[in-house]
Amino acid sequence: MKKVLLVLAMMMVGGVASAKKNCTDQPKDKWMKVDDFKKRLESEGYKIRKFKQPGSCYEIYGTNKDGRKVEIYFNPVDGAVVKEEFE
Repeated sequence: MKKVLLVLAMMMVGGVASAKKNCTDQPKDKWMKVDDFKKRLESEGYKIRKFKQPGSCYEIYGTNKDGRKVEIYFNPVDGAVVKEEFE
């Protein structure tokens, strides 16, 4: 029983670790400044409710210019969308 629990725990930890997106392999000194990045998105019509930096990505939760709820992962170097989900 302990072995089963240990295996399940390891699977859960592995799943969490692999859930982080890999958006770039560039060092952080090549990334856009967070404030500049946010201003760019806001000028494109996004409303940022929550901003995160998981792994090597910038991630926002908010709404796009059409008012749709979004969760988007961006490459922090060039601002390209890596993954986008709509609600």
